[in-house]
Amino acid sequence: MTASKPLFLSAIVILSISSYVLHQRLLLLAQTGTAHQHEPRNLTILLWHWPFGRPYSLEGDVCSDEYAIPDCLLSDNTSLFPQADVVVFHHHELKTGRSALPLHLPRSVSQRWLWLSLEPPVHNGNLTQYNGLFNWTMSYRGDADISMPYGKIVPVPHNGISNGSSYVIPKKGACLASWVVSNYRPDHARSQVYQSLRKYIPIEVYGHWSKRPLTDQSLIPTIGHCNFYLAFENSLALDYITEKLWRNAYQAGAVPVVLGPTRANYEALVPPGSFIHVSDFNSTEGLAVFLQQLATDRGRYEGYFKWRQTHRIKMYTDWRERLCNICVNYQRLPGNKVYYDLEAWASR
Repeated sequence: MTASKPLFLSAIVILSISSYVLHQRLLLLAQTGTAHQHEPRNLTILLWHWPFGRPYSLEGDVCSDEYAIPDCLLSDNTSLFPQADVVVFHHHELKTGRSALPLHLPRSVSQRWLWLSLEPPVHNGNLTQYNGLFNWTMSYRGDADISMPYGKIVPVPHNGISNGSSYVIPKKGACLASWVVSNYRPDHARSQVYQSLRKYIPIEVYGHWSKRPLTDQSLIPTIGHCNFYLAFENSLALDYITEKLWRNAYQAGAVPVVLGPTRANYEALVPPGSFIHVSDFNSTEGLAVFLQQLATDRGRYEGYFKWRQTHRIKMYTDWRERLCNICVNYQRLPGNKVYYDLEAWASR
């Protein structure tokens, strides 16, 4: 009898979700049109739980005051569920069981549920249990309903005050290449590339794994003294380009050596001549030789920073800014969209 209890409870949960999904489908059938047609108004964005349990202050009119996004109320007060226009669920808390979907609460036909995750597919787990529940997605992916990458390249305003031509490449020291890593796993592709590359060139390794942690204040200047930074992602997935490139390499002023999605994927998001891709070389020995030669050719090396004359880095690090951007995109998003196979979309 005790062995069958978990199966019984699981059956109840599945039945509850199935009934909920059917109810939502019937409500959607009553709707007409594919996008929001009403006039702009105050929108209420409800965050059901804070990502990774780390809350931010929501005092005042955060979206307007901090990001110049008007008519957008951002709240983490779950009692506002009945009147919320959009309810946001961060996947990590759902996956770990720290939070759960409010399937027991009546949901307005006009209310949209948004699935939020900035992690690659390998960390998703089983998403089939959420089929038919979410209307929109927010992800680093370019094809998400609301795309919120870790960073992006934006033009420098030429207004006589801010001019990209004033960018100065940090002075380089004896460090050829550096890498900051805390979550080191030998089976990761990045670990294998590093172990092979270090046979040919010296690499300064920082982070908890090497017992050489860097503070937020020391990270940028430390990397900036190096010619190259190993911007190796821990997972190879479409559009998955994290702060390892945007902050650790670009903001620090080191030329990134990237390992992640394809070169074409990088080139769609950043200047083609601003990085070195591991896949461009037949061997790590060939890559090492290239880095050594490039470091001694200042003219070619400085060419990797030419884009800084006209563009700069914009990073997204505050969850509030990401959430406020829901209001920016709300009017253009389809009102009757439902992800009946969230797993298929998230796994691409």
